[in-house]
Amino acid sequence: MSLPDVKRFSHGSRVPGWDDSVDLTKDPQEVPDPATTPVPAELRAEIERHIAKYPDRRSAAIPALAAAQELHGWCSPEAFRQVACVMRLTPAYLVAVASFYDMLDTQPVGRKRVYVCTNISCSLRGGRKLLAELNDAIGDDPDVQVRGFECLGACDIAPMVSVDGVFVGPVDADEIQELARQVRDGEDPLPAKQLIKRPSADPNANTQTWDRPGTDFDTVESEIDRPAPGNSPLPAEPSSFGPPMGQPDPEENA
Repeated sequence: MSLPDVKRFSHGSRVPGWDDSVDLTKDPQEVPDPATTPVPAELRAEIERHIAKYPDRRSAAIPALAAAQELHGWCSPEAFRQVACVMRLTPAYLVAVASFYDMLDTQPVGRKRVYVCTNISCSLRGGRKLLAELNDAIGDDPDVQVRGFECLGACDIAPMVSVDGVFVGPVDADEIQELARQVRDGEDPLPAKQLIKRPSADPNANTQTWDRPGTDFDTVESEIDRPAPGNSPLPAEPSSFGPPMGQPDPEENA
């Protein structure tokens, strides 16, 4: 009796390629020999810095692979061998890690990574249309990877885009072509709308300051009555529940 074929879904664990790293006809992989595996000195030094942060060197696999991807443009077989050589692991172990995280690319892609958030907040604010228009504008550039991303965790600037790790938003419809040009030309993407440059209620949130046109922040800050460190920012107000409880009286409990 033959078993029925297992259905493959357009998204999920049984998409074509999910078992690419499995080849039972090959011998088990071994740790690459340092004598025959050249590793660029800067990459080796960065991987060793990451290893030193953890009690178990395997915990450094993700930042080590990210460093190799930055150098090679993707997690190529050569990149896996180099990282495995320094970390004293097998390339297969690292393939298992990289294939789980979709920000580590196991296939050649553009070096410029443009992720458009398509989760609920961004979708409701035009995120999918933003993705389609950016893909039309620069998706055919072999040096640019444009893709939707399930969630980038920046709902307050929806619809938003990550350009090589720089969070930008909200991206208006009339800014899409300019953003595409900036990505193609390697310019700073929409500088005025970068998340890191947004004002914060915490004056010590950023280690840098940026010019924010249209606002006199010196005047604004001088008008804010900031409490001294250690003091409550709110004045004491009477409570409808009566005065706060003090320390219990031992004699009353006796």
